[in-house]
Amino acid sequence: MKTAILLCSVFCGIITGIAWMDTGYRPHPLAFPIPPHWPGPAYDFKKNPLTKEGFELGRTLFYDERLSRDSTISCASCHQQFSAFATYEHSLSHGYNNTLSTRNAPALQNLAWQKAFMWDGSIHNLDLQPTTPITAQNEMGETVAEVIVKLQRDPAYQKMFTAAFGDAVVNGQRINKALSQFVLMLVSADSKYDKVMRGEASFILPEQLGYAIFKTKCEGCHTEPLFTDLSYRNTGLTLDNTLHDYGRMTITGDHKDSLKFKVPSLRNVALTFPYGHDGRFFNLLNVFEHYRKNMVVTTQTDSLLQHKLMLSNYEIGQLTAFLNTLTDTAFLKNPLFAPPGYNITPHFIHVH
Repeated sequence: MKTAILLCSVFCGIITGIAWMDTGYRPHPLAFPIPPHWPGPAYDFKKNPLTKEGFELGRTLFYDERLSRDSTISCASCHQQFSAFATYEHSLSHGYNNTLSTRNAPALQNLAWQKAFMWDGSIHNLDLQPTTPITAQNEMGETVAEVIVKLQRDPAYQKMFTAAFGDAVVNGQRINKALSQFVLMLVSADSKYDKVMRGEASFILPEQLGYAIFKTKCEGCHTEPLFTDLSYRNTGLTLDNTLHDYGRMTITGDHKDSLKFKVPSLRNVALTFPYGHDGRFFNLLNVFEHYRKNMVVTTQTDSLLQHKLMLSNYEIGQLTAFLNTLTDTAFLKNPLFAPPGYNITPHFIHVH
């Protein structure tokens, strides 16, 4: 009996001691904004809970040029907010040592609903994706080890990592998770189209006619509400003789996947030009002309496009009017996603 009491006293003392220990680590949870009537996200937030501190660290890292070898290129260099975090007007982005990337930088929006990333779906975990551009010699050209050294030297980062993760340890996993927290919050769901769907606005006639055409001729690949079905399709492109990019086939090794690339989202499409995995289409008219006239149809071309896409000039005009309703001005100008220095509004940082 005395032994039991003694053990209990020791055990209770340990528990009490633990309770008295206060590290001061109290991150503020962030609520992830799931738009009404959207499916649940694919990302597993349990493995990387969103916090105000993690988001702010990720935002700082996203705009920090020190993530590149010569400290001239940041994530934001290729993913610019005013073009839905795509590369504005450039088919290929400029990389370290005057090199060019080999693909057009895709828009960063609604990533929480994606299970695979890159034009060929080569990365299956958002928390691993940042390592690829950081270490690619034709992009940021740095090593994760050197990035860690740079960040460890900065007292401001020591404070931010402590606030986000409980201590000042800087490692590749934490860098990636913080960047994930930032890009996960890049949710675009407040365009005129969204307002119409919520009953807050109405299409004008050309937009309404364009929406009807879209539902008939485009929605097979560009499924609402993401405006992509996230599949990989051969859309009758010819092989670029310089880049020699075979797309999905490079990953799977299956010749049936030759020249298959991920279906891009049409959200904010008016501002994400040029289009295509290599940026070969500078404007929407080029895209329409490809689908109705210039496709090279083979047995590997997607089944939905075996007869090309019959579009009249009139239909192109109405479709363009509708596609313009997918521009989300609030997303493009949201100060929360701008470089550090902007204040985060209180309603954003608390779980409701």
